[in-house]
Amino acid sequence: MSLRVEGLTIDIDGRRVVDGVSFAVPDGARLGLIGESGSGKSLTALAILGLLPAGAEVGGSIRWNDRELIGMPDRELAQLRGDDIGIVFQEPRTALNPIRTVGRQIAESIRIHEKASRAEAKARAIGEAERVALPDPARIVDRYPHQLSGGQRQRVAIAMALACRPRLLIADEPTTALDVTIQDEILRLLLGLVEDSGMSLVFITHDLAVLSRIATHGVVLSDGRVVEDAPIGRLLTAPQSPVTQGLLRDATATVWRPEGTS
Repeated sequence: MSLRVEGLTIDIDGRRVVDGVSFAVPDGARLGLIGESGSGKSLTALAILGLLPAGAEVGGSIRWNDRELIGMPDRELAQLRGDDIGIVFQEPRTALNPIRTVGRQIAESIRIHEKASRAEAKARAIGEAERVALPDPARIVDRYPHQLSGGQRQRVAIAMALACRPRLLIADEPTTALDVTIQDEILRLLLGLVEDSGMSLVFITHDLAVLSRIATHGVVLSDGRVVEDAPIGRLLTAPQSPVTQGLLRDATATVWRPEGTS
């Protein structure tokens, strides 16, 4: 299965915030959308999922496995989310319900999308908690979000996104709110899960150092437009756009560089 975005435009309150964005994500590929705040990267992700704010006007084409997503009925999009496409947001605290246990929240998508019984979903939730390396999975699923650390909450959010084995994961700045050590753990976890499952990945960030850890190709956005589209190695060693050059200077840590380069 593959994702293809062609000529995507998004207008909000009469202002064009995404203008002609195009890219493709072949089956099993790891693509990064990178740009500063306001570049349109997160809005592009929300458009793929049909989660743009009310009143947003969308043009162009978004095709998933040759199915057009723009204009797809909400009920079909809701089924697609979870079954085929999962998403992890930047701040897990806002993605999790504070008054429900994390195990119940992991189990919910399994019950909805796979028609599993309550007992089956609970057992699966424990398995998913173990899969994302949460400590003592059988116990932690009975805790509430406020009883977990930020890194543990993000692992729960990842478990929720991957519980139904989607073929595409969209990760929208999933490590920005975490300290450097936990950020590294989450990146390693995501990369391992993606590689083991063979799913495709769209990873959104403002940090080229982070992107260099997980993606193989990058699309650089600025003011809603694509300003560069190239393999990560080329973005790191021979960036063409001044925007990319600025992102490279501002990278928060040492970036990965291909062998044979300095």
